[in-house]
Amino acid sequence: MSLNVFGLIFMVFILVPNVVFALRCRDGFEYTRTSRALELLEQIGRYGCFAFMIVPGPGFGFSSDEALALYLIVDALLVAAYCAIWIVCFRKPGIFRALSLSILPSILFLFSGVMSHSILLTLSSLVFAPCHIAISYQSVR
Repeated sequence: MSLNVFGLIFMVFILVPNVVFALRCRDGFEYTRTSRALELLEQIGRYGCFAFMIVPGPGFGFSSDEALALYLIVDALLVAAYCAIWIVCFRKPGIFRALSLSILPSILFLFSGVMSHSILLTLSSLVFAPCHIAISYQSVR
């Protein structure tokens, strides 16, 4: 089994601010209950995205060195933006933080899946993105 080391690095940078926030602000999320189906689909998509960012599925690969470079640059920029928003908005709940922190990883996963020709990552991101964004939006309404 091979690993996508770049995907692993991107996942670590996405998860670190979430872990820090969870440890420092135990009551930081105001959780609004949504439908069980939406929550289940979000979790299926989330764990699929996590797994397929790290463990390449069938069809994984880049069409050229330029495609790999674009993947690395865009993913690094998305992760940097995600971390910057966490830093700036750490204790500032609101619609901007909720949507930014749900849209950026959704774009990251979808872009990564398309660029790497990972069908499983692309499909997982298509399940995750709308569910995660909807749940994030509902949590701040």
